[in-house]
Amino acid sequence: MNKKEELEIIKRGTDEILIESELIEKLKKEKPLKIKAGFDPTAPDLHLGHAVLLNKLRQFQDLGHEVYFLIGDFTGMIGDPTGKNVTRPPLTKEKVKENAKTYSEQVFKILDQSKTQIVFNSKWLDDLGASGVVKLASTHTVARMLEREDFAKRYKANQPISIHEFLYPLLQGYDSVALNADVEIGGTDQKFNLLMGRELQKNSGQTPQCILTMPLLEGLDGIQKMSKSSNNYIGIDEPPEIVFAKLLSLSDELMWRYIDSLSLMSSDHIRLWKKRVKDGENPKNIKVEFAKEIVGRLHNDQVAKEAENNFNLRAKGEVPEGIEEHSLTNIDSDGINIPQLLKKINLVSSTSEAHRLIKGGGIKINGDKVDKSNFIVPKGESFTIQVGKRKFAKINT
Repeated sequence: MNKKEELEIIKRGTDEILIESELIEKLKKEKPLKIKAGFDPTAPDLHLGHAVLLNKLRQFQDLGHEVYFLIGDFTGMIGDPTGKNVTRPPLTKEKVKENAKTYSEQVFKILDQSKTQIVFNSKWLDDLGASGVVKLASTHTVARMLEREDFAKRYKANQPISIHEFLYPLLQGYDSVALNADVEIGGTDQKFNLLMGRELQKNSGQTPQCILTMPLLEGLDGIQKMSKSSNNYIGIDEPPEIVFAKLLSLSDELMWRYIDSLSLMSSDHIRLWKKRVKDGENPKNIKVEFAKEIVGRLHNDQVAKEAENNFNLRAKGEVPEGIEEHSLTNIDSDGINIPQLLKKINLVSSTSEAHRLIKGGGIKINGDKVDKSNFIVPKGESFTIQVGKRKFAKINT
């Protein structure tokens, strides 16, 4: 592959490259580049919003470069103030450690494990010490920090900004110095922090890193950035049939944002998808193909086919394969009523939700609708229960 083709792969899907001419010069040196992306373990699960960055890291791996998946176990305890209008509560060391463990387990659904180095920034930031932090803080002024849009808005609105929040971009930037990174990848909202890495590298006498910013992926609501806290996410560790169903739930407009951000199909293939819809084909057909691609990459092609089959069975109200089975041993000899049973196996969030579903005809036992909330399931029974169109479980009482 020539350098022009390599650059085209790298540029695909990016929002901005700083500075492209410098990246071209780095690629000409014919040696693997150190590619860095940082993830603060502020929540236990990675989602498809993270996958936008992970896909780009995987592309760099396939091009022969060294990828550093940096877990911000130290900076995670501070909390990234990017985009926040209030000071974030710091996480405990124990919670950060717990979340970091799940990141390490999930990331290889996308990255090549044999070509990935997982690093924790506590390795060098713990050793930085008070004198090191003071020296680092001396490299930038308060005025420079207030150039950041979120800080500037909070300052203008007389909203508090804690001193430790100013340290966050400095410490993230120092990560690039510690790794001597050639390229750092981050979301468009991280541009200030990524540029900080360049400046600190210059101060340290290193060749400054190039920056690739990637567009932020909206959640399922099509409005807010994907996040678990907004409950609009698709977790990469969720069951394949859930990932498949969530992708098919995308609006026809939002579907293209997801395809452009996440699909690794060729540009020609995506253009063909768009032409098919323009020519009148049902967009759902494209969603199915895209969902199979994503599930296939997170698992394998066979799992993707099974997810599609189960989705179709659920849509028809038929019992899909591999549904969860629950054995209820601690119930009264008189049995258990349906709302309590559903709450017990977490098919509903509350008994009141169960009552509403029963009233609306949304609960079935072995295909027959349950029409009474006080319906009692006797002990010693085995049956299949259905909640709505897509939730099923096998029950043994």
